[in-house]
Amino acid sequence: MKRWTKWALSGALLAAPLLASAQVDLTTLDRGMTGPRSLVLVLGTAHLSGFAGDVPPASLEGLMSRLAAFKPDILTIENRSGEECDLVARHPLKYGSFGCKSTEAAKAATGLDVPAAMAEIDKTLKAWPAEPTAAQRRHLAALLLAANERDSAYVQWLQLPEGERHAGDGLDAKLVDMLIAASKAKSETTLIAARLAARLGLQRLHYVDNHTGDDINSDDDKTFWEEMALAWKNDGTDFGERDKAAEALKKSADLLPLYRYLNTPDYQSSLADANVGQPMRFKSPRRYPQMWVAGWEIRNLRMVANIRETFRERPGARVLVIVGAAHKSFFDSWLGQLQGVDIVDAVEVLN
Repeated sequence: MKRWTKWALSGALLAAPLLASAQVDLTTLDRGMTGPRSLVLVLGTAHLSGFAGDVPPASLEGLMSRLAAFKPDILTIENRSGEECDLVARHPLKYGSFGCKSTEAAKAATGLDVPAAMAEIDKTLKAWPAEPTAAQRRHLAALLLAANERDSAYVQWLQLPEGERHAGDGLDAKLVDMLIAASKAKSETTLIAARLAARLGLQRLHYVDNHTGDDINSDDDKTFWEEMALAWKNDGTDFGERDKAAEALKKSADLLPLYRYLNTPDYQSSLADANVGQPMRFKSPRRYPQMWVAGWEIRNLRMVANIRETFRERPGARVLVIVGAAHKSFFDSWLGQLQGVDIVDAVEVLN
């Protein structure tokens, strides 16, 4: 009888979910660390490409001045890296197409494919002078275009005097046209990140987006997205009302109040629930919304790892992360768990 009781209890334990009753506390490992701590400011942004009409640079000046006062050493953007685009191109059956820009024109001008251009950029920046010449900036811009870092190339272009913004040193007419086109783009990358990097004298932006793990393999794509639309429906919800307030702020001549609002804990909490909480609660026979959340988490975790890599060799760095507002609360949480890293209050900086 005792043997049967022991087996029955063991079977019950195997059948039930095993929940950890005690976990190791990793939050204190960096107490007493030597040297300065790294400071990470995550700015949740609206996607400016979706704004009606133009976004005048003057409307962002209040925001820009406050971000500049933070004095970041590193600036990351929600764009796919040339390295990831190169990976996708080499594995189309696995990853499909992410809409990465072609580098053929830059390859023709420089003779370099993406991996070779990446190596040359690293070599060039290691020997980068305190006061680079216009020729050096044009050459680095060409290398960055070959590495599929068009926005970083634009950072170099912005730091050239007006009279030096011309072809030469690796830039041909086609590449110059790309940089001129970048100056007219309506996005947070060009209007905020690139302009801020140039203002601060930074040499490049760091691309941290990642889509290698969020391509959901569903057996019915049409139903999948129909269910996601229903799961995300926010009419009459707390977030629905907050989103209306954000839309009103987008029409202001000064967008600083919008950015303050997007980064408040109340807005972020409501947005996280609308984006992830509602799908997790949505009833689906095939659990499609929960699959989407899994892909969302993979994307965010890989982005956080990419951000960490940007200051791996720079303990004590000041890092500005510019990312869509829906990612901010996840980034704050996961980046805040890293050793020697402190999260900076975005609202405090913007105030």
